[in-house]
Amino acid sequence: MEYSDYKREITQMNDKISDFRGSLDLEGLEANIAENEQKMAEPDFWNDQQAAQKLINENNELKNKYENFHQLSEGVEELEILLEMAQEDSNIMEELAQQYDLLSQKLQAYQMSLLFNEKYDKDNAIVEIHPGAGGTESQDWGSMLLRMYQRWAEQHGFKVDVLDYQVGDEAGIKSVTLMIEGLNAYGYLRSERGVHRLVRISPFDSAGRRHTSFASVNVMPELDDDVEIELRPEDIKMEVFRASGAGGQHINKTSSAVRLIHIPTGIVVSSQAQRSQFQNRATAESMLRSKLYQIEMEEQEKKRAAIQGEQLDIGWGSQIRSYVFHPYSMVKDHRTNFETGNVQAVMDGDLDGFINAYLQWKLQKQNPQ
Repeated sequence: MEYSDYKREITQMNDKISDFRGSLDLEGLEANIAENEQKMAEPDFWNDQQAAQKLINENNELKNKYENFHQLSEGVEELEILLEMAQEDSNIMEELAQQYDLLSQKLQAYQMSLLFNEKYDKDNAIVEIHPGAGGTESQDWGSMLLRMYQRWAEQHGFKVDVLDYQVGDEAGIKSVTLMIEGLNAYGYLRSERGVHRLVRISPFDSAGRRHTSFASVNVMPELDDDVEIELRPEDIKMEVFRASGAGGQHINKTSSAVRLIHIPTGIVVSSQAQRSQFQNRATAESMLRSKLYQIEMEEQEKKRAAIQGEQLDIGWGSQIRSYVFHPYSMVKDHRTNFETGNVQAVMDGDLDGFINAYLQWKLQKQNPQ
């Protein structure tokens, strides 16, 4: 870039940081950090270790938000100094370019972190993939989505555990449930909830015809124990079975896998990732609590929308994204209109463009100009 380009870009950076300052409530952040640190200094702070660790984690997040903002602000001031120096000495341009690139990356990451504004965004994510009607074709599509999310998680340093895996009849999967662990896992992946559509020449069709397949993806936060969702023993039916598919050495040796049926709602959850029936039941109960909480939040959202006269255009079962392999290559999100022609990159886990576009879109819907 030329000198005038850097001048314009740095001005835009300054404007963004000013916007951050206006929305962050820095004085409120400072007050919250000081209050938390006062609690952490109390003699009985570690009496409840789980609550203590939770407060420490929350305070670290607040401090990171506060400190990262000041680092960005100082970084732009340094860029402005380099810009002035570069006007007198062209040899400074190389250093200016390096510092500009570094600050641009930090600014983008910080802007992304501010988009995680929902209650459970920072938590782990439970991801379910269920192929639609269509047998082998849709079950294969389900396994392709499974690989896509596993690749995305690995690229971002998230831990992935397969909680339940039901192998397909001839290929692919009948269903799969993943636990994706890491900071903001749910915040990133809530964008993926909905129906994903595939158009391609089927490798299972000897006539080489084009097929359309569907798979639904459900994403829920893993809830803390302090979220009050009542599970009454009389409402739950438990079944045990031998695990199948992707798993450890204990697969198919004992009936350690657990399936829970919530009688009032008909919700069914399964876990086969753990070695003992007791551990699998605990995992399944956690999944069930997340599902029941999700239903409760959806009902509240429907009531709020009805009162405000809104039309909810994104509901469970709606088609959110199309993946077209033939007759052309394109992946398009129907909510944000973000699209790319590099289908293979997306299937290899390159979802950040879609996730970022969704978070920006949600923010605009929540705060219309």
